[in-house]
Amino acid sequence: MANVEARTANQLAEDRTDLATTRTLMAADRTLMAWTRTALSMISFGFTIYKLLEGFREAGVHLAHPHSPRTIGLFLTGMGTVAMVMGTIEYWRFIVSLRAYQSVSVRRPTFFVALVMALSGSFLFLSIVIRLL
Repeated sequence: MANVEARTANQLAEDRTDLATTRTLMAADRTLMAWTRTALSMISFGFTIYKLLEGFREAGVHLAHPHSPRTIGLFLTGMGTVAMVMGTIEYWRFIVSLRAYQSVSVRRPTFFVALVMALSGSFLFLSIVIRLL
């Protein structure tokens, strides 16, 4: 049998604390990824509906409500962007609060993706608004 070094109770407690922090951080990452999936779905669906209905309108198809492409596109893109920003802020605040217990870096791939999504959603939302003005 391999020579196993006996560990003290303090070492075992530190290991358990490190593992608990890792699990908590992974749960926060999964939550942020869920926010990202939801926001991406809303943003892409809103922009797609906007472009589709705008294409119909430009092709001469009479829409019952002529402003429906703008309204639907702005609503879904705006809601997706707001959801992404809220999820990113929640993640940021959680990581900051987790730092009180353990050294944790905010520079994580999920946080980077969330920031890119928030900026992309803002860009799409503004592109719809500018196109309408």
